[in-house]
Amino acid sequence: MSSDVLIIGAGPVGLTAAIVLIQHGHDVVVVDAQAEGANTSRAAVVHSRTLELLEPYGVAGTLTARGVHTPRFTIRDRDRILIPVPFDDLPTAYPYTLMISQADTEAILLARLEQLGGKVLRPAVVTGVRQDAAAVTATFEDGSELSADYLIGSDGMHSVVRDRVGIGFSGDTYAESFALADVRLTGGADVDEVILYFSPDGLVVVAPLPGGLHRIVATVDQAPKVPDSAFVQQLLDTRGPQARPAVVHEVIWGSRFRVHHRIADRYRHGRVLLAGDAAHVHSPAGGQGMNLGIEDAVLLGAALAKVLAGASTNLLDEYADARRPVAEKVVALASRLTALATMGSRRRRPRNLVLGLAGRVPAVRRRLARQLSGLDRR
Repeated sequence: MSSDVLIIGAGPVGLTAAIVLIQHGHDVVVVDAQAEGANTSRAAVVHSRTLELLEPYGVAGTLTARGVHTPRFTIRDRDRILIPVPFDDLPTAYPYTLMISQADTEAILLARLEQLGGKVLRPAVVTGVRQDAAAVTATFEDGSELSADYLIGSDGMHSVVRDRVGIGFSGDTYAESFALADVRLTGGADVDEVILYFSPDGLVVVAPLPGGLHRIVATVDQAPKVPDSAFVQQLLDTRGPQARPAVVHEVIWGSRFRVHHRIADRYRHGRVLLAGDAAHVHSPAGGQGMNLGIEDAVLLGAALAKVLAGASTNLLDEYADARRPVAEKVVALASRLTALATMGSRRRRPRNLVLGLAGRVPAVRRRLARQLSGLDRR
């Protein structure tokens, strides 16, 4: 079996790339190692630029109807506002951060793919990748093979595709682990604002989700495998709002993970290209990960569509050469936010003083809004 493009990984990145290519009239096969799509929230932030990029492909409207619109992002130290970042003045049709479960995002993208006539083959575990001047071929665990003109590796941080073609993944791992939970809260938890709390104990993010839930993400020396209500409550009591404390009533879902800050040494190896977490991973501070991956997918899909239609393969080199510096900037921003959030108590006061002064400058607020929303990458 042969196709124009073979996509390994059916997360938001792989599905987006498939939609772009199919809408340009190309034959695409998507395969995934999982027996079914995501059923947990994981990545929950969709930024303005991502919605702009998805608009031509028929999914932006469904996403915005399903998610929670949050027009503000605020960096605080407990109750003290350090930097307010308003999105409502951004020059876009989507002047907000959209909070929506990754499970919903994937389901919407999959529905659109199927509407266009595409499908996902699963479970299908890749064990090998080989290429020559004419095609690239993936070998699967059951011994079957699929060939295509090009292959996109969107199979995550532990990418088999990246490993099999010998692309390095340079970087390191944060010392802390991260706890993640979707909870029911009352008290000091706004429904129209994403808040990044700084604390000597580490950062905690509190963000609204559909259905009256809130997403909690926090750095912890050793996070429990499944955070319970008492654990999340302790995080909020020691790092979150004080004047109007947040009270945890129920943990709907929770997990832990370790975060790396790594970038692939290159994004292209012949007929194999990387996108999403297979190409870059970083701290969740700022909610950039899935957004950067979807941006990869749209731009790579458009470039591949042109190449398949007869354009020069130099377009693929241009994609690879352009996207790596973008990932470097995003990884640096996420790392700076994480470092600022986790400063020890001795540096807390000068940090707060500097950030508080910076937060009063409109140009600083606008610049951060454009960086976080992705509009600076237009």
